[in-house]
Amino acid sequence: MHIAKLSIFVLLTSVSSLSIAENDSRQMVELPEMMQQHMMSNMRDHLAAINEILLHMSSGELDQAAEIAEQRLGMSSLGSHGANHMAKFMPQGMRNAGTSMHKAASRFSVIAGEGELLPAYKVLSEVTSACVACHSGYRIR
Repeated sequence: MHIAKLSIFVLLTSVSSLSIAENDSRQMVELPEMMQQHMMSNMRDHLAAINEILLHMSSGELDQAAEIAEQRLGMSSLGSHGANHMAKFMPQGMRNAGTSMHKAASRFSVIAGEGELLPAYKVLSEVTSACVACHSGYRIR
């Protein structure tokens, strides 16, 4: 009985996911498989970094949050992400969103380093807004 319910759930979830994918109006960005994996790895690390930043901020550890932001998201991180190599495959709007995110992360690092929590949160929202803009407009294959 439980297996039947699970099978129906998996089937409905799969059909629902296919319908969403078919109606996805975001611009498709074609990348070679290796670059797709590299980009997805970078984005997972960006998300993990934001989580770590929030944990440090909730503990009042703004210096640690600032360090993570600059090293893993900020302009200092571009070399380790292979940004120059990746950029040539991205449409201009996607590049702009990425650059906005990296610049906002560097601004966050400076503001967080000053020790004021509310201004740091405001700038962190600029980081995540750039992520939202990119993910709302583009998808990769």
